[in-house]
Amino acid sequence: MNKKTIFFTAALGIMLLLSGCSQNNSATTSPHSEKIFHYGTMAYGTAMQDAGINPHDTYCGWSTVRYGIGETLFRFNKEMKIEPWLAESANQLDDYTVKITLRNDITFSNGKKVTGNDVKTCLEDLLKKNDRAPHDLKIKNIIADGQTVTIQSSEKVPALLHYLADPYAAIIDMTAGEKDRIVVGTGPYVAEKVTDTEIDLKKNAHYWGKVQPKLDKIIVRSITDGDALSMAMQSGELDAAQGLPYASLSNFQDTNKYKINSAATSRVYQALMNYRTPVLQNNNVRKAIAMAINKDQFVSVLLNGNGVPAIGAFPDNMPFGRGLKAAPYDPEAARRLLAQAGYTERDADGYVLKNGKPLTLRWLTYTSRQELPLLAEYAQSALKEIGIKLEVNATDNYKDFLKRNEFDIYAKAIVTAPTGDPEYYFTSNVMSDSPYNNGAYNNPDVDHLCDQLRNTFDTNKRNELAIQIQQHILDDNAIIYTAFLKMSFVMKKNVTGLEAHPSDYYEITPELDIN
Repeated sequence: MNKKTIFFTAALGIMLLLSGCSQNNSATTSPHSEKIFHYGTMAYGTAMQDAGINPHDTYCGWSTVRYGIGETLFRFNKEMKIEPWLAESANQLDDYTVKITLRNDITFSNGKKVTGNDVKTCLEDLLKKNDRAPHDLKIKNIIADGQTVTIQSSEKVPALLHYLADPYAAIIDMTAGEKDRIVVGTGPYVAEKVTDTEIDLKKNAHYWGKVQPKLDKIIVRSITDGDALSMAMQSGELDAAQGLPYASLSNFQDTNKYKINSAATSRVYQALMNYRTPVLQNNNVRKAIAMAINKDQFVSVLLNGNGVPAIGAFPDNMPFGRGLKAAPYDPEAARRLLAQAGYTERDADGYVLKNGKPLTLRWLTYTSRQELPLLAEYAQSALKEIGIKLEVNATDNYKDFLKRNEFDIYAKAIVTAPTGDPEYYFTSNVMSDSPYNNGAYNNPDVDHLCDQLRNTFDTNKRNELAIQIQQHILDDNAIIYTAFLKMSFVMKKNVTGLEAHPSDYYEITPELDIN
């Protein structure tokens, strides 16, 4: 090869290399390149035991709706008022019958039109498989006719439309089935992969809504360690994060880099007593425990003020959360109550004794809500002050301990009014036959009032009944309500369309975008 040929070849190689680099760079920055959104959350698959998106399976429906995979017949606006979503309208024919008319333009993500028969089949499967739905809906019969669905209940269900806005009622295509934990919904995004720790989403090409999804792909990552979630957000691995510990929010105050969007919710940290535990069958002991907890201190110190001390099950900005009285913080009175219960001696470590035996209790909680372990540590210290020894079990396998009844106090974070109505919480958590009455609480007066609530349509009367029910729970010291939380999203400055909602349901929507 002569020198001219060598020079030409080398020059051509450099030109091609530069051209290739230019094309790669152009593909990254081009407006036609894929928009991929990275989302971190502590909520998905709570403690890894609700990982999945089939709404009929326990609480997996929250993931179905939160991550834009499925939608319900009705939904809540920001004032927590019910409004149609997949439904066009609803007509209450009588106390037991509701006729729902569906929109005529809805398709599943596989392109199949949603009909009344699809809704009927979906709801019937829900009733077979979900442990809460039959108890809530009381459905006796469903009649499908074209784009209408008529639901006949075995009892009066004044809150039926509210229950149909629960994520468990997300409408999925039953003919498509479930494969690798994936179901077919109607939302703006489609699940491509579902694991214990991640959901990969792609844009729904058949989305029926007027606003079309703006992102090509979304990666939802479950990061249950609060520090790890915060670091991933700070390092730029994530575009947005939900569920960051309140102590971490101070890291994201630079408005040139981040935005924080928050909403007050009815999510409360509560600790329920296990009535199967002999020592907790004494109300003096339960009340002593309640009086040892300084709720104001928990909110101001451990939550950094990002919450409100709780009295009952609902915040006082709701009409059925007012006028209640709970046991006040009073450690000295708590010690007297323990003495009245027979705990008149103390051991060398200061723990109370009865017949030579210390009062030792097992506190069960989980870790996917960062503040729950903090609440456990605080309770351990507070109860030691009055002489009760608390053994804390903060575990991802909390459900196994619940099933085996290996706990005395169970603390969890729960949204008490996700339907904008008080009945949901009582029927699922408080009544003697409730599916999530983990403490076996049984008060005939409460059951009677709950039955009245379920058969009352008048809103003011429903509010009065809800207040009466809560006061019974507080008088029994069956559940300690510690604090209501704010829900906060932290996101990069270029993220739009991600807004916190008081129901704690809606997160990934068609409006979500990266500019």
